[in-house]
Amino acid sequence: MKKIREFLRRKDIIFSGKRYGIEAMSAMAQGLFCTLLVGTILNTIGQQFHIGILTQTLGKTGYTVGGLACAMVGPGIAVAIGVALHAPGLVLFSLIPVGFAGNAIGGAGGPLAVYVVAIIACECGKLVSKETKIDILVTPIVTILVGVGLACVVAAPIADAATAVGQAIMWATDLQPLLMGIVVSALVGIALTLPISSAAICASLGLVGLAGGAAVAGCCAQMVGFAIMSFRENRWGGLVAQGIGTSMLQMPNIIKNPRIWIPPTLASMITGPLATCVFKLEMNGAPVSSGMGTCGFVGQIGVYTGWVDSGKAITAMDWIGLGLICFVLPAVLSWVFCAILRKWGWIKENDLKLAL
Repeated sequence: MKKIREFLRRKDIIFSGKRYGIEAMSAMAQGLFCTLLVGTILNTIGQQFHIGILTQTLGKTGYTVGGLACAMVGPGIAVAIGVALHAPGLVLFSLIPVGFAGNAIGGAGGPLAVYVVAIIACECGKLVSKETKIDILVTPIVTILVGVGLACVVAAPIADAATAVGQAIMWATDLQPLLMGIVVSALVGIALTLPISSAAICASLGLVGLAGGAAVAGCCAQMVGFAIMSFRENRWGGLVAQGIGTSMLQMPNIIKNPRIWIPPTLASMITGPLATCVFKLEMNGAPVSSGMGTCGFVGQIGVYTGWVDSGKAITAMDWIGLGLICFVLPAVLSWVFCAILRKWGWIKENDLKLAL
C-alpha cells in the first residue's frame, strides 16, 4: 500500500474533492467559455452587425469563425481539465480526441460527459506516462482508448439524464401560464448553470413562444444574478464573464456552498411568471436562443428577431418588459436575496470568488 501511495504521489494523482470537484470543474467552465460561448458571441456579433469576416464560412469547412470555436467545445473542455490536473504533454494532447468523443456522444449532456471521461482518461494516462521506452506510443494509446471507451459507456446515460431535464421542461409547458412560468424559468436557468447544454435542450425541444420567454427569463436570472451578486468579489471581469458569458463559472463555488444558488433561482421563479403573465414575453426566434440568456445577448436578440419576423408592432411596453425581465429584475432581486443570505451567514465573503 505504501508503494502504491508513493507511486500515485510521484504521478501527481490526488484523489480529492478539491482537485476533481473544484479545480477540474473550474477548468471545465473556462474551456466551455473559450469555445462554445465565445463562438456564440462571435456568431451573434457577425450576424447582427453584418461583419463579413464573422459571417462567411471558411474555405470548404462550412463553418464560420464562431462556428469553428463552438465545434471545439469538447476538446477545449478536456484540455482545460488536463491542465488543471497537471497532465504531461502527451496526455494533454491525447485528451483532444477524448473530449471530442465525450461531447459528440453526450448530446445535450456533452459538457458533463467530457468532464467525467477527461478526468479518468487523464489520470490513467498519467499512470503510464514515462513508464516505458515507447512512451510516445503507450501514453497516447492508453489515454485515448480509456477516454473514448469510457465515453461510449457513460456519455449516452448522461445524455439521457439531460433529456430527462428536457422532458420535465416539456411537462411544465403544459401547465397554465403562471405555474409554467415558474417551473420552466427555474428549470432552464438551473440547466444553464449546470455542466449540461441548456441551449441544446431548448433547441431539441423547439422551445419557443411563452415557454421560450420563460426560459430566457430563467437563464438571465442566473447569469445576471450571479454577475451582480459576486461583483464585490470579482469586479468588472467577473461581471462580464458571467453576465455575457456563463453562470457555469460558479459551479465550483456551488459545490462548496450550494446556498449561493438560492438567490438567482428565486429570482428566476419571480421573473418567469412575470414574463408569461404580465409582459406576455414570447421568444419566437431560433429555439436555441431560449437557452442562452444574456450570453452574447443571444436570448434578447432571439426575442427581437421573433418580433420582427412575425410582423409584430413593437411597443414601448415590449421593450420595458424585455429590459425588466432580462436585466433589471434579475439584478435587483438576486442582490436583495443575496444580501439577506449574507446577513444570515449563509453566504460568506469570497464564497462567490471566481478563479479568473
